[in-house]
Amino acid sequence: MLDIPLMRRLFAALNKELADKDIVGEIGLCGGAAMCLAFQARRATKDIDAIFAPSGEIRKAARRVAKEFGLPEDWLNDAAKGYFLTDPPRQDVLELSHLRIWAPKADYMLVMKCLAGRADTQDTDDIKFLLKYLNIKASPKVFSLIARYCPHARVPAKTKFLVEEILG
Repeated sequence: MLDIPLMRRLFAALNKELADKDIVGEIGLCGGAAMCLAFQARRATKDIDAIFAPSGEIRKAARRVAKEFGLPEDWLNDAAKGYFLTDPPRQDVLELSHLRIWAPKADYMLVMKCLAGRADTQDTDDIKFLLKYLNIKASPKVFSLIARYCPHARVPAKTKFLVEEILG
């Protein structure tokens, strides 16, 4: 598991790798890393799901950091990039000399988590946390947020069921 202090050390090492090559990078967190670092909703995550640029250079630097820390090569991955349906409103998480790290704001994170809709996973606890964080108590508000950020997307049935189950 990657806890918050370890994630910060990993990003510092990644920053050094980028600085050594005079590359400036940007990482947009999602998933568990965003819940840890942007919202302090939990202490650790198994990996860091993100979008990043320049992707090739960051991927190479992340492999070197993985080797240095004895981590799997995919400790930083872009497997969740499909959940970024639009350019999200952002909040800064960490600003280093050659690396800027941000996460989507809470309402966008809620939409991402609801659309992922994985019941019986950490997503359910994250959704509950974000609902409380945003003071949302009724499902129509959640569905209006989904419509705002994904106007052309049809809300999957699993998302509707999950939101209704959580909010009652």
